[in-house]
Amino acid sequence: MHKKHMHRNGNGKTFAGGLLATAMLTVAGCGGGGTPSDEAATAPARPGDASGEIKVLTHRTDLVQNGTMKAYAAEFNKTHPKVKVTFEAITDYEGEVKIRMNTDDYGDVLMIPNAVAQNDYPSFFAPLGSTSELSKKYRFTDKSTVGGKVYGTASVGNANGFIYNKAVWKRAGVTDWPTTPGQFIEDLKKIKSRTDAVPFYTNFKDAWPLTQWTSVLGSVGCDAKANDKLVDSSDPWAKGGDLNTADTLLYDIVHDKLAEKDPTTTNWENSKGLIAKGEIATMQLGSWAITQMRDAARKAGRNPDDIGYMPYPVQSDGVFCSMLNPDYLQAVSVHSSHKQAARAWIDWFTDASGFTQKEGSIPTLKGGALPSTLKPYGDAGVKLVELSQAKSAQVNTIDNAAEIGLNKPDYRQKLVDLARGVERGSLDDYFSDLAERWHEAARTAGS
Repeated sequence: MHKKHMHRNGNGKTFAGGLLATAMLTVAGCGGGGTPSDEAATAPARPGDASGEIKVLTHRTDLVQNGTMKAYAAEFNKTHPKVKVTFEAITDYEGEVKIRMNTDDYGDVLMIPNAVAQNDYPSFFAPLGSTSELSKKYRFTDKSTVGGKVYGTASVGNANGFIYNKAVWKRAGVTDWPTTPGQFIEDLKKIKSRTDAVPFYTNFKDAWPLTQWTSVLGSVGCDAKANDKLVDSSDPWAKGGDLNTADTLLYDIVHDKLAEKDPTTTNWENSKGLIAKGEIATMQLGSWAITQMRDAARKAGRNPDDIGYMPYPVQSDGVFCSMLNPDYLQAVSVHSSHKQAARAWIDWFTDASGFTQKEGSIPTLKGGALPSTLKPYGDAGVKLVELSQAKSAQVNTIDNAAEIGLNKPDYRQKLVDLARGVERGSLDDYFSDLAERWHEAARTAGS
């Protein structure tokens, strides 16, 4: 498994990018973890001052297996010679690390599992500094802030949109990006009738890719506060809203038989080769996936430039809007004996390793150049907006109480099952049920 999602493994993420904008959920059965501590993971005054052996837990099994992470460590040692970095790649990252966090042994540096509630960060991770200080330097700090302190630095950031094979879309006679969900559906119908490609691939079986649909939050109204506004919303699935628009589009894709015939047989790793070869036309994934699909095209002897990225099919005042969200957050274990060395690794990896550029991702470091993979967004004037996570802890609390799982695959797997007729009920009834559960949870848990 190599990624996400989060997330996922082909983008190096085991969700889930996730990558992606992921809500933090309370660790199930997690009675362990450290006692809250104010001991900070402070950066060394000089790089050479940091010392000790640190273990880095990572979801990027691909980068460990091919030696890439070892090469990063060697480069790190040129400026931090007294720190020894080892890596532990974990295939089922979310599941395994969540369990290990019941103990004191979960590495020195790790990607914060999506199962950990934001308010619980101080019990498991060492603070990296004040939000007022670090927010001047880094994006996405509101996602990792508790009590005015930052507990994690995003490994990278992602834009949202659709991976597509430009050659397939062109063969179907479509060269312009669709600007409405209805036009998107019509374009998929052209692909179905004019090519042999599967118009859209859900990656239903691996499940985590379905969580990527939540990243649409903010795109419909180009609203940076869309996630925060969920706290006070009585119906996040109201018609015209972000979640209603996204979930209706997914439902229509499946209901109109524009996706794979049997979603229960999808395969994430295989999907990369299938879209690279033009057997799949479109998938909904974060921008982290672009480089992976282009690499798959090279391996298949196809043109990597055929892999494109388009924004969500909706415009605000005639402009596409793509939201920027953090991927996994890098943190220092509260139990680490070498917190300074662990912090030195996180800072170097974020600021100086070049990882963001190589992965084609949004830099966490403010002022960093956007990746070349998103040049088409720049050329088309797509507005890139960082989605506020200021109230994500409250959103998580309501989401958990409602038992919906905005960043879990279950509720969209049910949506797909409704659309293909294996689950009884209508889309409107499903939205009403979700809204009722959210409203009740917001009234009680949110109070």
